[in-house]
Amino acid sequence: MTTPRVLLTGGSGLLGSKLQTLLPGIDAPGTEAFDVRDLPGMETYFAQHPADVLIHAAAITSPPLVEEDPAPALDTNVIGTANVVKLCAKHGIRLVYISTDYVFSGENGPYSEEDPVFPVNKYAWSKLAGECAVRLYDNSLIVRTTFGPDEFPYPKAFADQWTSRESVSAIAAKLVPLITGDAIGVVHVGGPRRTVLEYARSLDPSKEIGEIRRDEVGFPVPRDVSLNLDRYERLVGAADE
Repeated sequence: MTTPRVLLTGGSGLLGSKLQTLLPGIDAPGTEAFDVRDLPGMETYFAQHPADVLIHAAAITSPPLVEEDPAPALDTNVIGTANVVKLCAKHGIRLVYISTDYVFSGENGPYSEEDPVFPVNKYAWSKLAGECAVRLYDNSLIVRTTFGPDEFPYPKAFADQWTSRESVSAIAAKLVPLITGDAIGVVHVGGPRRTVLEYARSLDPSKEIGEIRRDEVGFPVPRDVSLNLDRYERLVGAADE
């Protein structure tokens, strides 16, 4: 079986860096070589470095920064994703788009892939706009997930937000069979339902992590964006058989 040639955007990011350690030979050009905001430049790069699969992980990911100034997210998360879709459609590349659990309102978790989406902040709207572009291309997989560094980087964590977040190492490992497989559509990837505080403390039980509430921050935070993982389990189980 031929190993697919994989092109990765966002290779310098948290998830992209980890995927490169799990998928040797992955092509992860920097923004200067492959800028999703520059479709002609993307075409030039692809002509010299063709691929079978494109993992689109590049994004502006900070909710408070996007809330304050959405322009960079419009350029990268919306227009950039549309450019990626155009490139993949033109060359018949399978597209794997990394989206977010924040596309949901947070009122009725855990969410399945078929549940209605309704973001509560501008970052999530920009990622949902990316999903809309990806949905126009049949040979694509939208991965809704949530992750953080292997060590929790903050002194406090939300005690009143429910999540399926896991460490980036755990999520990257779960993504590998999806990247090397042929699933299309939408799939949720994550861990057990718990509060962000419980997740943070699970990474290092010896570390003191305090509590913070959603209404103490300056941007909207959904209450429960935990994910139903049944489809992922079916896909990975079928791949293992």
